[in-house]
Amino acid sequence: MSLSQSLQQKLLQKLSPQQIQLMKLLQIPTAYLEERIKEELEENPALETGEEEHKDDDFEMNDDGNSSDDAAGDDTADLDGSENEYDNIDISDYISDGDDDVADYKTKDDNYPELDEHKTIPHRVETSFHEQLLDQLGMLSLDEKRYKIAEQIVGSIDDDGYLRRELSSIADDLAFRQNVDADEKEIETIIKLIQQFDPPGICARDLKECLLLQLHRQLATGKNVYLAIQVLDKYFDEFTKKHYEKIQRGLNLTDEDLKTVIGAIIRLNPRPGGNMGELNKAESYIVPDFFITNTNGILDLTLNGRNAPDLRISDGYKDMLKEYDRGSKKDKRQKEAVLFIKQKIDSAKWFIDMIRQRQHTLLSTMDAIMNYQKEFFLTGDQTNLKPMILKDIAEVTGLDISTVSRVANSKFVQTEFGTFRLKFFFSESLSTDSGEEVSTREVKKILSDLIEGEDKKKPLSDERLTELLQEKGYNIARRTVAKYREQLNVPVARLRKEL
Repeated sequence: MSLSQSLQQKLLQKLSPQQIQLMKLLQIPTAYLEERIKEELEENPALETGEEEHKDDDFEMNDDGNSSDDAAGDDTADLDGSENEYDNIDISDYISDGDDDVADYKTKDDNYPELDEHKTIPHRVETSFHEQLLDQLGMLSLDEKRYKIAEQIVGSIDDDGYLRRELSSIADDLAFRQNVDADEKEIETIIKLIQQFDPPGICARDLKECLLLQLHRQLATGKNVYLAIQVLDKYFDEFTKKHYEKIQRGLNLTDEDLKTVIGAIIRLNPRPGGNMGELNKAESYIVPDFFITNTNGILDLTLNGRNAPDLRISDGYKDMLKEYDRGSKKDKRQKEAVLFIKQKIDSAKWFIDMIRQRQHTLLSTMDAIMNYQKEFFLTGDQTNLKPMILKDIAEVTGLDISTVSRVANSKFVQTEFGTFRLKFFFSESLSTDSGEEVSTREVKKILSDLIEGEDKKKPLSDERLTELLQEKGYNIARRTVAKYREQLNVPVARLRKEL
């Protein structure tokens, strides 16, 4: 087989680094945007915080998302280090000051305070769950070996407060990692000590042990706690499946006794470690990305100020280029430094423009959602939500569906009716008897209301819920009702039954 050469033409689409950076920034919620900006500030010395300057005329975004300074970056990318290449450096665009670039000190008046003062945002400082356990561990009188065993056990406790590792695995970790020879009996003894820590139920191996640990601490409160311990100890599976008749026959309990026992058990905490310490900044509290206010029937949309940080190019780096331009003797080392400065300034301009584009994209997308779901934002009634999918917003904004999806992901909007995820407003449609398209969110709300208003002694089955929805004019199947019920985290009728 002979070798041959041929010419081929191919049409390819390739994302620029700036487009990739914009997509990543769109996905970041407000809670993490500040951290991302801090990373960029550490990596790029040409970028600094301060009052945002007006956009330079020489830095505009093209239709394809690339900046007009891309050419400058490309010119420096192919330099081979020769003296002739360094002679072609043009820094005129970097050292020229526009009329709108007024120095900060020229606009200040010492006799009057600044109108726009920078306010310090307080941050929560908390002790983590495992740190609280280690603090309590320090109160025990343990020798060095037993303390290492206890530390290993505390480190093996998960975020819910459970110890789900086998004793043999803990013993192996102690032997191989800390050179501590401990048998399972010694480890079990330390576990019993840790189980006395706060909160009650900590270091349990399963839910049954967790609840029993909490009840044992309440033994002094009365007979009902003793009965609850017996129920969990002997009839745990029957209790979780609500087979109350078998429990009553086995322990000879009256209906009143069983009600009291159930009340004592449901007040226990199945996740003793879940409410201790801060595990995740984004999960512990919500930082809304948007605010919507209703002013006499007119909706106003604003972007969270932390989505619009004040970033600018470092004046020090601009001064370096001006000194280089004024100098007469320009050796190779100086030119290499100038190339480095140009690259950092380009990178800083790109990042600032990506932040601006992020603001614009977020606002245009949220504005389209607000107008589409205007009735809900005016009334707060979920039944007023219209069917809406990503494609609907993409058509209004002119953005790609994937871009709308990135904006809707992990973003929140604060309204006078509460704070909602943007994904909350997206739902499929369902037809009524009259042929009208309604949101599945509306159907779920009605389904939730039906379940809340049911007789808990005789809860509604999925089949009966289907009939009630069909009576209201919704064409819906039983399997769809079961799916919506599961999405609402509502158990089946048997598990909703109460005495």
